[in-house]
Amino acid sequence: MAASNELRRDFIHRDDLRQHLMEQFPDAAGVDSCLSPIRGGSSAAESRLNQFHALQYEGSRNFLDGGVSGLSPYIRHGVLTLAEVREFIAGKFVLNRLFKFVQELAWRDYWQRLYFQLGDGIWQDREENKTGIEAACYSAAMPDDIVHGQTGLACMDAFTNDLTANGYLHNHARMWLAAYVVHWRRVRWQVGARWFLQHLLDGDPASNNLSWQWVASTFSSKPYFFNRENLERYTNGKYCRDCPRRNSCPFNASYETLEAELFHRTDGQQ
Repeated sequence: MAASNELRRDFIHRDDLRQHLMEQFPDAAGVDSCLSPIRGGSSAAESRLNQFHALQYEGSRNFLDGGVSGLSPYIRHGVLTLAEVREFIAGKFVLNRLFKFVQELAWRDYWQRLYFQLGDGIWQDREENKTGIEAACYSAAMPDDIVHGQTGLACMDAFTNDLTANGYLHNHARMWLAAYVVHWRRVRWQVGARWFLQHLLDGDPASNNLSWQWVASTFSSKPYFFNRENLERYTNGKYCRDCPRRNSCPFNASYETLEAELFHRTDGQQ
C-alpha cells in the first residue's frame, strides 16, 4: 500500500480504480460512468510509439480514422519528450519523408516557448480578432446544449461525448468544435479553452489556448471555419447520414456564404 502522502497505485483492475476515484472525488463528473480507454505510464507510451506508422501521418492525419500518433497525452505529462519522439522516428524512418509530423512537434515546442515568455498572457488576445464582431457579442458562458452534447448536430454532440468520456479528441475534431463554439455560437474562446482543459488528458495550456486563438483569429490572420462538405470528407460522412438536423445543418453552405453569415465584412455589410 502506498504511503498516505502518495497516490495509490496498487489497483487490481480498472473497476478498483473507478471505485477509488469515486471515493476520492465524489463530485467529479463522469467518474462513476466511465474511465478513458487511454492507458497511462511508460509501458503504454512506448507501445504507442512503437506502433506509430509515421509514414502514413502526412497523407491521412486530417481524417478522423487517419494515422495520427496518439502520443500527445504522454508528451503532455512528460512520459515522452519531443526529442525522444523525434529521435525514435528518425531512427526508424527516413526523416525527410516525415516533414509534417516533425513540423507538428516543432509547433508544440514553439507553443511551449511562447508560454514560457507570456505566462498567463496566453489567456489574453494576442491580436485583435479579424471577424469584425464586437467582443461584447461573445458569451462568457458555454451553452448547456453544447456542454451536455444535446445540440441535435450529430457531429458536435459526438465530439463533445468523446471529449468528456475519453478525454481525447482528434485534432480536426477539436478545430471543428472550437469553430462551432466561437463562430456559430458566439462564445469567447477563453470559455472554450477552459472547457477543453477540464477534460483533455493531453490538455496542455500552451497548445490548447493558442490553438483556440488561432481558430478565433486572435493569433492568426483570419478566423478558422469549415463547411459541411469539409466535415463530411474527413469523417467519411459518418455523422451526416443520420443527423437529426441534416436538413437544417448550419454548416451546409459554401465558404463564401458562411463567411458572409458569420462575419462582418470590412465594408460594414454582413
